[in-house]
Order: sequence, then structure tokens, then C-alpha cells
Amino acid sequence: MSFTGKYQLQSQENFEPFMKALGLPDDQIQKGKDLKSTTEIVQDGKKFKVTVTTGSKVMTNEFTIGEESEIELLNGEKAKALVQMEGNNKLIANVKGMKSVTELNGDTITHTMTLGDLTCKRISKRI
Repeated sequence: MSFTGKYQLQSQENFEPFMKALGLPDDQIQKGKDLKSTTEIVQDGKKFKVTVTTGSKVMTNEFTIGEESEIELLNGEKAKALVQMEGNNKLIANVKGMKSVTELNGDTITHTMTLGDLTCKRISKRI
């Protein structure tokens, strides 16, 4: 199953408290919560390029499954991460105490981020 495609954010849960816990300023959280971000994923075997566009902000991360990569976090900070694949439809990364799970089911991507006891879930559909 290939992740390649463009996805539009449909819904999100716990976005505000989660972003606060990441240290984002309130004005950025307020702007970001109402914008429907678009995620474009290009998968070439174990190599991934993920571009997330939210309003005028564009964030691009490239990584290879099983190899340490530097990725940009939602708060703009850069950190080393190791992304693993579970089965053929789930990407799992642990970055600075945060667990990120991206699961593809048909045309829907569910991205779940967990930090301590806080969980943020974002659901996007292929466009």
C-alpha cells in the first residue's frame, strides 16, 4: 500500500491543548486550528517526502524507514527521529518524548500524536 497522494485535513481532536503542550504560542494555535492543512506524501520504496501546507506555512520532511533523520516538528524545532513501518500501512516515530503514528486506511490517513497523557488525532482524506 502506497502512502503517495494529497490529503486534506477533515477533522482533529485535542489540537489546542496538544499544541500548547508543545509550546506553541496562543496566536499560532488559534490561526492553525481553523486552517484545513493539506499533506502531500511521496513514497519511493522506503524513502518518504512529506509536505504539509497550512495557510502560508509549508513544512517539508524527508526520511527513510529505519534510518535516523532530522525532522521539523510542529513548533518549528528540528529533532532527530527514527521512523519505523508497521505492516504496510503504519508509520511510527518517537521524537523528543512524543509518539507519532500515521495510519493509512484506504483514502483516509489518521495521524495520532501522543505526548505524556495528551493525545491529538488528525484525520485527512485523499483529494
